[in-house]
Formats: sequence, C-alpha cells, structure tokens
Amino acid sequence: CWAKGGAKRRIWRKIHIGIDEETLEVWTGEVTSSNIGDAPVLPDLGNQIPPDQDLGGATAVGAYDTRKCHEAIAARDAYAVIPPRKNAKLWKPTSAGAIARNDAVNAQRYLGCTLWRHWSGYHRQSRIENKMHCMKLLGQSLMARDFERQVAEIQIRIAVLNRYTVLGIPVTEPVG
Repeated sequence: CWAKGGAKRRIWRKIHIGIDEETLEVWTGEVTSSNIGDAPVLPDLGNQIPPDQDLGGATAVGAYDTRKCHEAIAARDAYAVIPPRKNAKLWKPTSAGAIARNDAVNAQRYLGCTLWRHWSGYHRQSRIENKMHCMKLLGQSLMARDFERQVAEIQIRIAVLNRYTVLGIPVTEPVG
C-alpha cells in the first residue's frame, strides 16, 4: 500500500495483520514504513491479542522464519506454521521455539516442501492474503498524508472489513 506525500513523492507503507481463522475477523494490525522488515513486527502483533485469549497457532510466510518470531509464538503456547528457508540449518534446541522450528525443518526434509505445506496446513495462510486483497479493494492508496492519520485510515478499513465479515462470509465445501 502506498500513501501520497508532499511534492508528488510516494511513501510506501506496509500493513501487517493477524486474523482469527474461524471468524476471519482482523484481530491485530500494524502499519510500518517500507524500511522495516516483516519479522520484527510479529511479536508486536502477538502482544495486541490479550494474554488470556488462546492463540492456538500462527501461520506466516517464510519471511517470519526467525528466532524472535518462533520464540514469540512459543511464548504464547501456540504452534508455528512457518516454512523454513531453503537450505535451513537446525538451531540449537535451547528453547521451545527452536525445537518447534527444528521439527518443521526435519519434517520438510523428510516430506519435501509440497507435502510439508499440505501436511502442516500452511494453505491457511492464504486466508490472510485474501483479507489483504479485500483491504486493497477499499482503495489502493491512502488519502492521509501524515503517518498517524494513515494509521487511523487503515484502522477504519479494518473496522469496515470486520463489519462485512460479521454480516456473513461464504461457506465453501470441497467437492469430489
């Protein structure tokens, strides 16, 4: 997503969201500038969910395959479904996050990438991508010029999407 800045320059913003897998409502959201990577944001997204709320699991793309991300997910007693990077090396099993990540690396080596994605349920990550697509349907660019107002504009979009989600989502069932 990008926002208009002064003097016809574009400032790129990154939107990070976390959704509830069952209701498809956006639970967490974070807006950063484009010079901040994806992985440092994940612990902040997890902290936005109340500690008494059961997290269950977290599914993310390979950019989140870092120690801090795995530790943040394991600290919430949740399982991580994050594809290990190509040629991933095993980590020293000193923490719950490292042990879970090593299990994913070993499973991917044994099953192969395609079977691991099917076996682990990684396909659920596409629901987040779909929600981001819906957010972009509300407008590709932001109208606000300063960062705080851009954050407010994105929060409004999230509230609108959640309202649409509450009204009803299509129920799909596999055929054949």
